[in-house]
Amino acid sequence: MRVAVISDIHANLEALRAVLADIVRQKVDKIYCTGDLVGYGPFPNEVIDLIREKRISTVMGNYDDAVGFMRFICGCDYKDEKAQALGEKSIMWTKEHTTEENKEFLRNLPAEISFTAGERRVLLVHGSPHRLNEYIYEDTPADYLQELMEKADTDVLVCGHTHKPFHLTIQGKHIINAGSVGKPKHGDPKAAYVIISFAEDVAVEIRKVAYDFEATARAIEQSGLPPEFAGLIRRGIA
Repeated sequence: MRVAVISDIHANLEALRAVLADIVRQKVDKIYCTGDLVGYGPFPNEVIDLIREKRISTVMGNYDDAVGFMRFICGCDYKDEKAQALGEKSIMWTKEHTTEENKEFLRNLPAEISFTAGERRVLLVHGSPHRLNEYIYEDTPADYLQELMEKADTDVLVCGHTHKPFHLTIQGKHIINAGSVGKPKHGDPKAAYVIISFAEDVAVEIRKVAYDFEATARAIEQSGLPPEFAGLIRRGIA
């Protein structure tokens, strides 16, 4: 069984289209999304519409929660006051430019998705099994991750939120971050996602897909969103 997991699209339609085209070529059995369809990018409705059209099973991200429920904040851990101010502007703009029908779709996304692959239990969340806005990094202490996996009662945990893809194995359990399709922080502008193969072992391929990021950056600059977001798209960093 092979599944593709995408995450953190953040209203970047160009990146989503490129990634879905790449996934088709990989001949996977199923596509999942670990949330944050909206925020930061200029195409929230178009991204949601495409996810709905393709019937991609999706969990709720913190930006999906904030926009769907019209919250003032997304619960992000901003690195400084400037980043927080930009994030708040992103939420305000996205709430104003997302249709009521699509807000309802965001409100009804599940907090988690679980399935079995052979004898392995797989759990998909946005941040962590504890909170949709908890950051799980590759260097998160192993004892905490082991405790997290035991409490979640799963063999494979797949998350997003950090925008940095990785695959860790701890005591035979797997923790996978799907990276970010639409707002990467891995150091280059390519869109990232993962393919997980379930056989005798669990194999993870982190794929990076080139797309027309300049088109997205220009659309951001023309949309009324903070122009700083265009620079983040061009550089692929936080």
